[in-house]
Amino acid sequence: MSIFKSVKDRASDLTQRALHLGGDFSHPISDDGETPDYVDPETQLQHHDYENLPHVDFWGPDRPTTTFIDADSGFITASTEGNSPLPDNFNVYRIYEDRASRMGEEPLYTFKRDGQWMSKTANETLADIRAVAKGLIHMGFRKGDGCAFMCHTSYDWDVFDAAVLAVGGVLATVYDTDSAEQIRNIVNNSDATLLVVETKDMLKKTELAKRDCPTLKNVMCLENGALDELKAYGKQVSDRQLDERIATVGLHDLCSIVYTSGSTSAPKGVEMTHAHYCATATNLPDYMPDLLHDKKSRVLLFLPQAHSFARAINYICVASNIHIYIANGIKTLTGDLKVARPHIMIVVPRVLEKVYNAASQKAGNGPKGRVFAASVVAAQKYMQEMSERGNASRFATMRRNAFDPLVYAQIRDVLGGCAKWIVTGGAPLDPELMAFFRGAGVPVYEGYGLTETTAPCAFNPIGVPYHQGSVGIPFPGFELRIGDGNEIQVKGTAVFPRYHKNEEQTESSFTDDGWYATGDLGRLDDDGFLYIIGRKKDLIITAGGKNVSPGPMEEVIQRCPIVSQALVLGDKRPFISALVTLDPDSLRAWLSSKGLDADMTMEDAAVNPAVRAEVQKWVDQGNEGVSRAESVRKFIILPEEFSQENGLMTASMKVIRPKVIKRYTDLLNTQMYTKRNPAEKTQ
Repeated sequence: MSIFKSVKDRASDLTQRALHLGGDFSHPISDDGETPDYVDPETQLQHHDYENLPHVDFWGPDRPTTTFIDADSGFITASTEGNSPLPDNFNVYRIYEDRASRMGEEPLYTFKRDGQWMSKTANETLADIRAVAKGLIHMGFRKGDGCAFMCHTSYDWDVFDAAVLAVGGVLATVYDTDSAEQIRNIVNNSDATLLVVETKDMLKKTELAKRDCPTLKNVMCLENGALDELKAYGKQVSDRQLDERIATVGLHDLCSIVYTSGSTSAPKGVEMTHAHYCATATNLPDYMPDLLHDKKSRVLLFLPQAHSFARAINYICVASNIHIYIANGIKTLTGDLKVARPHIMIVVPRVLEKVYNAASQKAGNGPKGRVFAASVVAAQKYMQEMSERGNASRFATMRRNAFDPLVYAQIRDVLGGCAKWIVTGGAPLDPELMAFFRGAGVPVYEGYGLTETTAPCAFNPIGVPYHQGSVGIPFPGFELRIGDGNEIQVKGTAVFPRYHKNEEQTESSFTDDGWYATGDLGRLDDDGFLYIIGRKKDLIITAGGKNVSPGPMEEVIQRCPIVSQALVLGDKRPFISALVTLDPDSLRAWLSSKGLDADMTMEDAAVNPAVRAEVQKWVDQGNEGVSRAESVRKFIILPEEFSQENGLMTASMKVIRPKVIKRYTDLLNTQMYTKRNPAEKTQ
């Protein structure tokens, strides 16, 4: 017997006895899709002791985070000091220009082109931006003109975006998965004169825009050589002409209209100025200099830059000293991680869930599986003690350390082996999954933000104590407070001014004293850490008048190893129900382990009694923690997942609840909520 196998088997036996594994272990997988973790706001104290406030902490160099009771509103408030205001002539182009002046001959971007990795220095990137910007001027693109842009995250995205903003244009972002109708709506709403798409397939989707959008003058395609065409035209424009145009672009000029993902309502165009992006970009490197001013640090970007989160991160990286790698997408992420070996990653929860699922499946259900299960409990218990006491007991530490070479090190290696700061956002991460990764030495930190706040308005920087379930402290330059009804309200330089052509929504989104009302529910503790506890729009009111938040039940059901997504329903219905989808990869492994047909179709799996019984266990577990009125009485397993491809998930990986309900209306009316006949009603 090898030493490794002996140690592994011994660890399995010991941990099962020591941890009482059967009662502790459950897979910490949750893809909430839309709602944050929820607890009843009425049971949540906003702070522990008025006498401890105001309270000041320093998590960044000379940047205090202050928690206090605001004298005017009476609301608990937290703020983190940001940099001094930027000059009025600063703009996004200056971020690239500054990077070139500091690190001109050092690589800024590394990306794949024609199957080969290549790099561009900061000087080369700036030259590409200027060449494209000159072409835009030559073709008559004026300051204030709108440009709709549809492209996946790539070097070309960054160059074209910066060129449009350099000449004072207004970039309207289009997701690379958007439909022809969505393209038309964005072009119309933004009054775009130019529409640029990446591929020939995308070009086919532009016919409606060409036909119905009166402001649209030109449509260009990157795959057909649009950037080279612009560069060729740009040779007729001098550096002086370009610099004169750039000089007219000010900090408070409109630079972009970013469309919300629309998970609970129709997308709205959020107006962004250069000030919003520049304040976010310049604040963070100075707040975390050890990581972001280190030239050896690498970041891997792959999330869609049509979303504020990824776009803001790109600007932050350019404003810092780090080397940016661009992945081809989530499908190539495993291979790209081996090349980039990033110190920093920006992810959505689903990426981390895939990593966990892969590790769990690799371990299987035998001795390796028992070791893996024990390692999950050990990591979670360790972090629970860290959260509650600020340190872990000797036993918890030793138990956690025993699994490091057996399990945790392999997971860190999958993520490139160099990670120092993995930021997750866009949707809530299951706290139990977060505890596992942190306990495993994988530096996952959750943040919180919205399109309207230029993405991050709360975050967990390196060095803050672990607070389980918290999305962190205010981002530098932001103030957060808990208003009436426990609503999170935000103020800061990077908060948007208005929705484009939508005064009614704009007016209803701000309080009388000028704070942005997010619609999310939360609490702040005395140290300024924010916790998300629900969302106003997601509250379900049953036909019996019971208010129910779907979050907690969805979270429990989604911890089932074979479940991908769960959507709890019941608004104006007689009882609570759920639509459940299956994770194909996890399902195959589970079926095989049970001696069932691992090749059965998803349609067959959805009605298989053994599969249903497994899901029922987790529904029952969720029901144990709620009242009967809040419990899931009935569920249906669907044969397909909610995805961007079928229009049921946003690009930021949130399930679009209204679209799911609309798609499955007949199913809900005929199978979930069947009408009782008069005889049944009288019994």
